[in-house]
Amino acid sequence: MFLSVFDMFKVGIGPSSSHTMGPMVAGARFLETLKASPFHPVGLRASLHGSLAFTGKGHATDRATILGLAGFAPDSYDAEKAEATLKSIAETGMVTPPGLPALRFNPESDLVFDFGPSLPGHANGMILMATDAQGDVILQETYYSIGGGFVLTEAEHAAVDDKVLSERSPVPYPFRSAVEMLEMAAASGLTIAQMKRANEKVFRSEAEIASGLSRIWTVMNDCMDRGLATDGILPGGLKVRRRAKSIHEALLAERGRNLTAPHVINDWMSAYAMAVNEENAAGGQVVTAPTNGAAGVVPAVIRYWLDHVPGASASQVGEFLLTAAAIGGLIKHNASISGAECGCQAEVGSAAAMAAAGLCAVMGGTPEQVENAAEIALEHHLGMTCDPVKGLVQVPCIERNGLGAIKAVSAASLSLRGDGQHFVPLDAAIETMRQTGQDMHERYKETSLGGLAVNIPNC
Repeated sequence: MFLSVFDMFKVGIGPSSSHTMGPMVAGARFLETLKASPFHPVGLRASLHGSLAFTGKGHATDRATILGLAGFAPDSYDAEKAEATLKSIAETGMVTPPGLPALRFNPESDLVFDFGPSLPGHANGMILMATDAQGDVILQETYYSIGGGFVLTEAEHAAVDDKVLSERSPVPYPFRSAVEMLEMAAASGLTIAQMKRANEKVFRSEAEIASGLSRIWTVMNDCMDRGLATDGILPGGLKVRRRAKSIHEALLAERGRNLTAPHVINDWMSAYAMAVNEENAAGGQVVTAPTNGAAGVVPAVIRYWLDHVPGASASQVGEFLLTAAAIGGLIKHNASISGAECGCQAEVGSAAAMAAAGLCAVMGGTPEQVENAAEIALEHHLGMTCDPVKGLVQVPCIERNGLGAIKAVSAASLSLRGDGQHFVPLDAAIETMRQTGQDMHERYKETSLGGLAVNIPNC
């Protein structure tokens, strides 16, 4: 199954790609199913399961589900219109999705957080239902939000499990493992980004690819700039202070004094990443990279490279993103990018691997060095749990993106010091991450039932 760079990097809203964007997408998909059905529904219901139930309030899953059923989509989200719609639904008990009649929906009774066992397909499961005048269910669909804003119906998820959807796509370089990727690079003489671009051209024109990549970076960079310019307290009840703005201002004031230690460059990277994730925590517009919870790592490393590395050129940002997407696709195909499935190793760990690969590529690394950079970054996130305090994508998520960016840069630098030969293959690191996630207790996988979430007073 081909994963486009525009699948890995999607414009959306915070705070979570799997818990906010995914349910909104599922709602929109259910509306399309209703429009195509012979039924004439009178009302709607929704039930959230697994991680969507346990951390749904903190991740705004309830709001996202309601807005999805009202016709909202992440990439065209209008915050002001959304607030007005939520207020209207709360007051009237009705939703008015485009192309359908007004439907009964009382958020207090028709949206259920089910804290029982997860649905069998994935930790992020939800059931959407249409009802008749008597309140009987006349149509329902189960959706799984599998990370990064990707959503599958129950049937689609089963097809993936049966490998029906994993047949090779009609692209010139259909690599499904790092070994295949390096073999194809060696045989073709192309870089990873060049192979990825050739695959994209099967589905889009060169101009569309260039325009899409430019938009991704523009949204990433604008998000970062907003975060660097905004202070205050983040919503949700933890009263977490935004810090990126003050850190950035202090760094700017120190610049040129020749008094700061070399390691202060880490503070620049952290400020860039934290700016993005503070915006995400506030429900702002972000780009999944590969998820919202890990959205700060890739843009922070790009900004570090552009602003602090001699010879960097904005004309190579597309190469960075294509390389990063190739690595993200391998991880998603062979393991997971979902914190609810494999812990934060699957989110920030994957993001760090993608960013390390992208940085290595634009700094002249060979395909073997790029693969090495991704492996180093992922290996040193193995075992990382997902334990958001109060179910909010704030603690430890915001700082964790800063440290993920630092690890990514270190991994790229180490790989560039070598010749690409190394002991642990990227494929082995990806498989280890999958197995570790499978063995990890659910309390450490985005349920807020373990780890930091239960060991500090705010919870």
